[in-house]
Amino acid sequence: MFKTVLIANRGEIALRVARTCRELGIRTVVAHSTADRDSVPVRYADQAIQIGPAPSRHSYNNAAAIVAAAQLTGADAVHPGYGFLSEDPYFAEICQAEGLTFIGPSAEVISLLGDKMRARRFVSGLGLPVLPGSDPAVDDAAELARTAERIGYPVIIKASAGGGGRGMTIVEDPRDFPRAYAETRRTAQALFGDSRVYVEKYLETARHIEVQILADSHGNALYLGARDCSVQRRRQKLIEESPAPSVSPEDVDRVGLLAAKVAREAGYVGAGTFEFVVDEQDRFYFLEVNSRIQVEHPVTEMVTGVDLVREQLTVAAGGRLTLRQEDLVPRGAAIECRINAEDPDRGFLPTPGTIEEFVAPGGPFVRVDTHAAPGARITADYDSLLAKIIVWAPDREQAIARMDRALGELVVGSREVRTTAGFLREVLAHPLFRDAKHATSLVDQMCAD
Repeated sequence: MFKTVLIANRGEIALRVARTCRELGIRTVVAHSTADRDSVPVRYADQAIQIGPAPSRHSYNNAAAIVAAAQLTGADAVHPGYGFLSEDPYFAEICQAEGLTFIGPSAEVISLLGDKMRARRFVSGLGLPVLPGSDPAVDDAAELARTAERIGYPVIIKASAGGGGRGMTIVEDPRDFPRAYAETRRTAQALFGDSRVYVEKYLETARHIEVQILADSHGNALYLGARDCSVQRRRQKLIEESPAPSVSPEDVDRVGLLAAKVAREAGYVGAGTFEFVVDEQDRFYFLEVNSRIQVEHPVTEMVTGVDLVREQLTVAAGGRLTLRQEDLVPRGAAIECRINAEDPDRGFLPTPGTIEEFVAPGGPFVRVDTHAAPGARITADYDSLLAKIIVWAPDREQAIARMDRALGELVVGSREVRTTAGFLREVLAHPLFRDAKHATSLVDQMCAD
C-alpha cells in the first residue's frame, strides 16, 4: 500500500479521500489553491501544499504544479478525485513518467473510454446497446445532417471529448442543424481543445441510469448495482438513488455484467461508472464511461457496504479485489441530495459568499459529505457544490421520508449564500418522483409550472 497520497482536488471529495487514507494509515497531502488555504480538507490533511492562485487553470488543472508538489512532499501516488484532471490522459501519463501512481485507469484506457466516439464503437462491439447515431469516423456537417434526418428528430449533437453535461446541443428542427453543429464545434474546441462532434437520437422522455464498476490489474471486474440520476437541471444531477427504482433487477444484472466485461476487455483498473439512458420501453442505451470516482458514489456505498475509495487505493497499489459478484446484493435504499450554493428562484444562479452558520443534519443512517463550516468562503471560482446529504433506509419510501427530514434540519446561515435544499424537498414531494415515474425532464416541468 502507498505511504503518502497527494490529493489533487478540493472540497468534499478531498476530505472524503483523506478520511479513507487515514483509516488505512496512509499519509495525506492536499494540494490547494490560494482560495482554499484555510479550507477544511487543508486543515484535516497531514500536510498541505499551495499549487497556485484561485483560477483552476493555474492550480487544480495545472498538471506540472501538481506533479512538482507530489515530488516535493514525497508522495508516491496521486488521487485526482473527480473533475479537474481526473479524466485527463495526459495527466495520468505524466504521473507515470515521473514515477507516481495515478489512482485511476491508465492513460490509454482513459483515452479510449473518454473519447465518446471511440467508446461508442468499442462498447457496441462487446454487446452494449447504443443509441442510433452517426458513424464515429464521420464529422462532416452535411453527412451528420443526413444522419439526423435518417434517425429522426429530435437529435443531440455531442462533443466527442465532452463530459459533465457540457458540449451538447439538442436540435428539434432540421433548419437549426447547421447553426447548432457550428456552435457545438466551437464550444467543444473552447472547452476540451477538440472540436469533433457526433450525432445521436435524443430521447425526450428518458431515465438516467448508471452502473458502478470496480476492476483490478489481475483481470477481475464486477459491478455494484445501479443508480438512478434522473433528477437533473441542465444535465447536471441533483438527486441520485440506489437501487434504481424504475428498472428491474434482471435488467440491471444483464447490463451490469456487460459493463464489467467491457471494463475487463479494456484493461480498466479502478472505480468507474457506465452511464445509460433508458427509454419508456425499459431499453438501455450506453451514453459514456466516467473513468473516476463519481460525485454520487456514496449511495452505492450505503447499499453495498463497500468503501469505493478504499477499493480504488487497493487496486491502484496492485492488489486484487476482495469482493465477489455474488456477494454484492444491495440492501435497503439510499438517496443522495446535492446541496448547491445556488438560488433556484433565479434559475439556479450560483450564490458565492461567506457561510456564517452551518448545521448539518444528523440522526440514524444520515451521512453528510461536506467541506462547509462557519466562516467558509464559497467562491465563484469553482463548482457550487456545498454538501451532499445521503440517507439509507430499509425501503425507498422510508428513505424519502428520512431525506426530507434531513433537508429540513440543514442550516446554512448566510446573507449571500442560498442553497437548493428547499427545492429538493419539493422534488421529493412530487408525485412523479414518489411513484418513481419521473424522467430527466422532471425539473424542467417543475420550473415551467
